[in-house]
Amino acid sequence: MEYFLQQLINGITLGSIYGLIAIGYTMVYGIIGMINFAHGEIFMIGSFIALTAFLVLASLGITFLPLVLLIILIVAMGFTALWGWSIERVAYRPLRGSFRLAPLITAIGMSIFLQNFVQVTQGARIKPLPPQITGGVTLLSSSDGIVVQLSTMQMIIIVTTVVLMAGFTTVINRTSLGRQQRACEQDQKMAALLGVNVDRTISLTFVMGAGLAAVAGIMYLLYYGVIDFYIGFLAGVKAFTAAVLGGIGSLPGAMLGGLAIGLIETFWSGYFSVEYKDVAAFSILAIVLIFMPSGLLGRPEVEKV
Repeated sequence: MEYFLQQLINGITLGSIYGLIAIGYTMVYGIIGMINFAHGEIFMIGSFIALTAFLVLASLGITFLPLVLLIILIVAMGFTALWGWSIERVAYRPLRGSFRLAPLITAIGMSIFLQNFVQVTQGARIKPLPPQITGGVTLLSSSDGIVVQLSTMQMIIIVTTVVLMAGFTTVINRTSLGRQQRACEQDQKMAALLGVNVDRTISLTFVMGAGLAAVAGIMYLLYYGVIDFYIGFLAGVKAFTAAVLGGIGSLPGAMLGGLAIGLIETFWSGYFSVEYKDVAAFSILAIVLIFMPSGLLGRPEVEKV
């Protein structure tokens, strides 16, 4: 029982990171119907910016951890938001009215470009970061020596994810920007006729998704302590899988899918073979989509005529 609880905590933590990345996929798809395959690289760039900011602040003698984390959060979200805006402006907006394969090919090309750009500028070796946040609480301990621990970093990840999820849901449902995004999702031409600035709304959607990816990148760096130029591809594929599993276009579905993928990976690694954790995740995705083609919380797509 103790081992199960520990794996549950680990799975929720990993799934929270996947869920934050998946929200970026589902927001972009929900509005413009395109998959931003460069979103995983935005997550990776956010991790590298955070690591660089850590090193710069340490060289300046700034070591007060709450201040350091606040500065890093602002810097990483600012730069990744700029990257997200640039990707939309350069790679997506010119192709918005073209045939559907063109933006897909551009997105894959942008993903490869960003991956190799970071590899060339930062090097191919892994970049370590010493543990910055330590400690935690012991929830249970058995006579067999198995201890169930909830680390401080895991608590931060879970609480941050819940707060951001609640905040973004409020933005989408209660604010003017959210109404504009929902209008663009339903019909961009009609939204434009009603006075909605479609280009600005789509750009802000990319910016918001990139900001979430930056937060996920910071948490990944702090949790695992190592990054490289390739983490964006792996995390991006799994987050995209999470978005499809939960129902792409649904924010709660993206978070639910992220938690599901994280739990599947963690429990499969803990009870079976770690080498086949990805096989298990994609197999369950295929099974779910056979019986629920729209995903767990997705809505069937209605063709506009």
